[in-house]
Amino acid sequence: MAALLWSWSLPMAMSIVHRGTGVALSAGVSLFGLSALLLPGNFESHLELVKSLSLGPVLIHSAKFALAFPLMYHTWNGIRHLMWDLGKGLKVPQLYQSGVAVLLLSVLSSVGLAAM
Repeated sequence: MAALLWSWSLPMAMSIVHRGTGVALSAGVSLFGLSALLLPGNFESHLELVKSLSLGPVLIHSAKFALAFPLMYHTWNGIRHLMWDLGKGLKVPQLYQSGVAVLLLSVLSSVGLAAM
């Protein structure tokens, strides 16, 4: 069995996740729009349904984080890509530094949004 000659790098993994979050966000917005058109009731009635489940703050904040993280990651990584388009941050050490910065900003901004 031949050994793998390559391994995943941070920029490679982040590029794949960026594409995945873009697809997921597009699908989520499309499904939300379709459900608003097709499901009976309005937003307030669906919100009341969720409130009646008494899910608890840990589960609610975790769900809010799970919804916010793909948006925040895609936004921060998109800004990183825009900087690359300007020719900035293309050296290998800078790729890793900006990757770590995107991950930290994504987590911190998602936590902030989930706490609202």
